[in-house]
Amino acid sequence: MTSLSIQEVQAKLPDLVHGLTLGDEVVIVENDRAVARIVPATGQPQRLPRRAGTLRGTVLYMAPDFDAPLEDFKEYVE
Repeated sequence: MTSLSIQEVQAKLPDLVHGLTLGDEVVIVENDRAVARIVPATGQPQRLPRRAGTLRGTVLYMAPDFDAPLEDFKEYVE
């Protein structure tokens, strides 16, 4: 977290805005009191693309009749 006075922010605003990354925060102070803060617009971190197989081995038990038709739907299968 960076704290800057209003005068410093006025001089460097474009650099501050373009230099922000997720998690960064700039606090603007006036008379030793925080009056505003600048944070990046995107609240969600960018996610990496999903990869197949990352949960392999996490299912520890599967019932033997897992894929058997349910009783309520037996008339549709037969």
